Amino acid sequence: MRKIEITLSTVLNDIRAFYLPKEWHFLSVNGIDLGEGKIELQWIFSKYGVKDEVVIYYAISDYDTPIPSLVSLIPSAFMGEREIVDMFGLKVEGAERGLYLDEDSLAHPLRGES
Repeated sequence: MRKIEITLSTVLNDIRAFYLPKEWHFLSVNGIDLGEGKIELQWIFSKYGVKDEVVIYYAISDYDTPIPSLVSLIPSAFMGEREIVDMFGLKVEGAERGLYLDEDSLAHPLRGES
């Protein structure tokens, strides 16, 4: 596994330079609450036909900074992006709340308390 740190301002360009759709499978975008109002965002890829070759791009952010969407590059990213909107209360470009949680559900259940 390789873990590569990037910034939110470069995420789209960094992943565009790396991602070859016939070589890499986009698995997910994930969040890990780091406490104190910080989150680690991860964009996870596995290589087709190669066991256990995983690349994770990650960026550390706060909860108020908008997250760029990868949907223009990887259309299936919309599922993971909407999930982190629901689960963490993040603002992802073009992603709406309500994929996994109903209006009366607990807001952002995976977000830690600051």
